[in-house]
Amino acid sequence: MAGNISNTAAPITNCLSKLQSVNGLFAVYKKKGPTSADVLNMLKEALLKEAGVKNPNPRKRKKQSLKMGHGGTLDSAACGVLVVGVGSGTKMLSTMLTGSKKYVAVGELGKATDTLDATGSVILEKDFEHITRSDFEEKLKAFTGDIMQVPPLYSALKKDGQRLSVLLLKGHKVEAKPARPVTVYNLTLQEFNPPLFTLDIECGGGFYVRSLVDDLGKALSSCAHVKELTRTKQGQFTLEEHTLQEEQWKLEHVLRTLQPCSESEAGKNSKKPTETDQKKPAENNT
Repeated sequence: MAGNISNTAAPITNCLSKLQSVNGLFAVYKKKGPTSADVLNMLKEALLKEAGVKNPNPRKRKKQSLKMGHGGTLDSAACGVLVVGVGSGTKMLSTMLTGSKKYVAVGELGKATDTLDATGSVILEKDFEHITRSDFEEKLKAFTGDIMQVPPLYSALKKDGQRLSVLLLKGHKVEAKPARPVTVYNLTLQEFNPPLFTLDIECGGGFYVRSLVDDLGKALSSCAHVKELTRTKQGQFTLEEHTLQEEQWKLEHVLRTLQPCSESEAGKNSKKPTETDQKKPAENNT
């Protein structure tokens, strides 16, 4: 009997060791609903279970059997590319936070919300019938290039160690953070069917699509909020070519799409990745 237990344990140990030896970056598809931290924990749990770990607890921070983080939070209501670092690849994630990203955003004119997206409460309604496609495209020019942008109140930015969104949910009064420089590499209007419109956006780190859409609404003498948001590219990872769907969260698929990195490469980038976010849309750059 003892021999059977030993033979069973050996493959499990080998499988876990193989998983723990993986170092690099890959991308998964984040669906609407869960937070980016939820997705990361679901991914870790799936991989650990496959490796034979019984009842893994990916939320436990101490003595983690698998080191993993994500490189840039997506809003809970958003979907698309979520870049993941595993092993020493977690040290490379800071490049994902500051690098180029692409989004497709569906906005709605005539309604503003407190969160600047469809999860919030409508706080203002204004006419939008006066807005033409040419008006819209003309205004986009002012939001392209190096611009100044005020982050949303519901954001992951902190005051006294607590996120602004958490303070708001607790009933605290929160002042907006000052405008900061961000870069928009490309901004185009794909569809215009008022009140709905669709934008293609390529931007740098620290940029909030929700703020962009809110600012556009104001610039057009109306108001607007984000109705749907999809991240289609982050760094070298694209939605079509690189993202693993939930049913592909297995070691063989991770190894197939992994961008490996060495310890020396990782050492050059040691900024700690974000592993948590919150239920309200209060995210890094969306």
